[in-house]
Amino acid sequence: MNRTRTNDRFARPRNGSAASGEKGNRFGTSPPSRSGGPIRSNGRNRRPAALRGDFALPETITPALPAAASFADLGMPAELLAALVSQGVTVPFPIQAATLPNSLAGRDVLGRGRTGSGKTLAFGLALLARTAGRRAEARQPLGLVLVPTRELAQQVTEALTPYARSVKLRLATVVGGMPIGRQAGALRGGVEVVVATPGRLRDLVERGDCRLDRVRVTVLDEADQMADMGFIPQVTALLDQVRPDGQRMLFSATLDRNVDLLVRRYLSDPVVHSVDPPAGAVTTMEHHVLHVHGADKHAATTEIAARDGRVIMFLDTKHAVDRLTEHLLNSGVRAAALHGGKSQPQRTRTLTRFRNGHVSVLVATNVAARGIHVDNLDLVVNVDPPTDHKDYLHRGGRTARAGESGSVVTLVTPDQRRAMTRLMATAGIVPQTTRVRAGEEALHRITGAQAPSGIPVVGTAPVVGRPGRSAASRGRRRPASAIRRAPARQSAAGAAA
Repeated sequence: MNRTRTNDRFARPRNGSAASGEKGNRFGTSPPSRSGGPIRSNGRNRRPAALRGDFALPETITPALPAAASFADLGMPAELLAALVSQGVTVPFPIQAATLPNSLAGRDVLGRGRTGSGKTLAFGLALLARTAGRRAEARQPLGLVLVPTRELAQQVTEALTPYARSVKLRLATVVGGMPIGRQAGALRGGVEVVVATPGRLRDLVERGDCRLDRVRVTVLDEADQMADMGFIPQVTALLDQVRPDGQRMLFSATLDRNVDLLVRRYLSDPVVHSVDPPAGAVTTMEHHVLHVHGADKHAATTEIAARDGRVIMFLDTKHAVDRLTEHLLNSGVRAAALHGGKSQPQRTRTLTRFRNGHVSVLVATNVAARGIHVDNLDLVVNVDPPTDHKDYLHRGGRTARAGESGSVVTLVTPDQRRAMTRLMATAGIVPQTTRVRAGEEALHRITGAQAPSGIPVVGTAPVVGRPGRSAASRGRRRPASAIRRAPARQSAAGAAA
């Protein structure tokens, strides 16, 4: 039952109480467990199947405020407006224009918008504006953003940092794979806003290093992925500890039945806004399904990787990612691997090199499917087709962001064609289908594929073998090797991290 709101923007009672799998290839919804982690099935580490279809969105009882035409119309602090100008952000995206008038007024918000549509500032500006002027005590943050992955946490923090500084708010990123003592120290020093993954934040709460009872504004970003990964028990345990009269905002690219529980239990009379249809298809994005023979797939993948310009290539397993990365480096392609077996410093360093152009090919598992923004990235390649339509949409969402154009290419062998046809139908996408072979003009026309130089890139090679044991799990960090190119190409930096 929705409660009547009062003039005090925080004084209202609440309804609620006080990692994806990988499978092998040549390159290498069950209920959640009591421990809060994803349940493993059939010994294959497969992610629980998502419940299909959108749920019935809640009806808004209190009419929503009209959309804003400009940021200046929103009544935000002058410092935030000046920061927007300095960052070159002059006109609000549709999801920002629609939700900010309501979120700034303290309303709960349920927002759906495709990746790259401006969701981070949609919730971030409201969070910062409503927290500005307050000071957090030790271990007691005032605002919380929960995200499913380390990469998304870092991206949200980076996006909000200049605006937080403008209103003198302190941010802390709390994620796994980094020293927990350092994060506990930041919380002891006092931070107003915490951006966190559920597991690490739960650990800090259980240690007594963080209390959530003073959190007034809570954001769930990409809640559907947290549900898919089996993290709902952790998320609900954390939400039950924040102020029951606080504000909640839930933003996601997809709103399916996996997040229905969160909406019904924690959102009160929310303003509902959807920028895009459930499939999240982007009109500036081209979709290509390339039919390849199994024996030719390896060569076609190598030629696509050797194109001019950056590309993200997705595969199913960590081992497959490492094998392909090693092959590309030996073929003369500046490639780097990104997957859950890498330590967080390695992952951060790899993303930095990819963004600044020192690495041209990012070979990754689904860990890179959300939370990674790279300017001017015009191609994503599914070397291994995804098994879930949401994975396809989020992988593809790394390109054609913020109005730019891009292409998503999926390599499909004969035994995968039927499953891919079903997946595309579920995603609401009609792709262009082409039969290709390595070295053919069609492959070059669609992807920019070309023959690699064959001059090996010398540097830190990925470790192949004994999958599942990262440097972090062995309790030591491997030293960073010097990165260098073969003599014929010494000016080009790049290596696998």
